[in-house]
Amino acid sequence: MADVTVREALNQALAEELERDPNVFLIGEEVGHYNGAYKVSQGLLAKFGDGRVIDTPIAEAGFAGLAIGAAMAGLRPIVEFMTWNFSLVAIDQVLNNAAKMHLMSGGQFNMPIVFRAPQGAGGSLSAQHSSTIENFYTYTPGLIVVSPSTPGDMRGMLKTAVRSDNPVIFLEHEKIYAIKGELDEPENADYLVPFGKARVVREHADAQLTIICWSLTVHLVSDAAKQLSEQGIEVDVMDLRSLKPFDSEAVMAAVAKTHRVLIVQEATPVASYGTWLAHQIQELAFDELDAPVKVLSSDDVPMPYTFGLEPQVLPNVDRIIAAAKEVVR
Repeated sequence: MADVTVREALNQALAEELERDPNVFLIGEEVGHYNGAYKVSQGLLAKFGDGRVIDTPIAEAGFAGLAIGAAMAGLRPIVEFMTWNFSLVAIDQVLNNAAKMHLMSGGQFNMPIVFRAPQGAGGSLSAQHSSTIENFYTYTPGLIVVSPSTPGDMRGMLKTAVRSDNPVIFLEHEKIYAIKGELDEPENADYLVPFGKARVVREHADAQLTIICWSLTVHLVSDAAKQLSEQGIEVDVMDLRSLKPFDSEAVMAAVAKTHRVLIVQEATPVASYGTWLAHQIQELAFDELDAPVKVLSSDDVPMPYTFGLEPQVLPNVDRIIAAAKEVVR
């Protein structure tokens, strides 16, 4: 099969789930007539109508709350924020209502809702459009948080998210939509990728280091791993893809194999998911480690606006190679 883009894979997943279940609907700014800010919902309004693909005002708290109420009533909303930065306008709805309603209702209400949007630096989009804020959501009990990197995983995990009875935070990336890859079982409308399972991207019998990553950093790390191999340093690469729950079994097995770990994330370092993961590894597998777990993050500054400055604060291939060499030295 010809490769498809992440954008096309997400569109296919949305179309399949809207077709499969009449209780599923898509709601958000520009998802209908404009076909989505990133064209992920291309053609869905024409196929399913404005009762299932719903354009909203610029009012994130309003339409997030509406969707939470719909989920309580038995529907399955997919909420699209234009960017995760704008989800902060609705953070009370997501953290205090969606995440906690099942508990607070004594199990009377499920919360089958998906919140999806891109995050990260998209290329001179300014500081308030470029944050990586996955830690807000992984910090909150009651939420499932996933951050896939390939078209196949985007499709399979989005479909799993739509079918879940729990609220799911589905993290895309500003720069990932045009990345291409193959779909697994493209004709199977019930193809799903489970939560809590990591994906091995690259492995070598004599690997000296495991690099754990997710989302866009998977592609940067893959490029860095090729260059490291040419320099005589073999690494295993793990795409975590599910942040909460995370695949502790796979991570611990990787630590036991290579005894060295580098975590690469786009988030800034303080109180980030990557620093929490490093703590988990060092707490649970300390005796397996031959070196401290290292976390490579963006610099701890607001994202610069200019094209010249933005790349200087982000993880890149050269910084990943340097960090890997530091861990194996």
